[in-house]
Amino acid sequence: MTLTHVNPEQLHTSPAFSQGIIADAGRTLYIGGQNGTDATGAITGGIAEQTAQAFRNVIAVLKAAGAGTEHVAKLNIYVHVDADLGAGFAASRDSWGDKPTAITVLRVAGLARPDALVEIDAIAILP
Repeated sequence: MTLTHVNPEQLHTSPAFSQGIIADAGRTLYIGGQNGTDATGAITGGIAEQTAQAFRNVIAVLKAAGAGTEHVAKLNIYVHVDADLGAGFAASRDSWGDKPTAITVLRVAGLARPDALVEIDAIAILP
């Protein structure tokens, strides 16, 4: 399986994301929205803690499917409008690292769980 990052010269280049990704693969994993919930279903902490936990949850689903972060082609990140986006971004770099996936970040008025400040879903190409 190969992921080819597409970053046209005429577009902004970012170390945090790719403009597009070509996936040469046959099996795709769609990871449903992950909040900053722990194994008991509790959500605690601010945006940094919740973002780190949400990424740990995404990574756990990847591992259970036999994949890793390097197989993720697309992330969608939904951040509560009142949350500190900078703190969430810093936590994402600590949790996720420098994996330049294609990414969409949206500010939202609320999530399904009222105490949730972030939700992350992913699309991965399985090896």
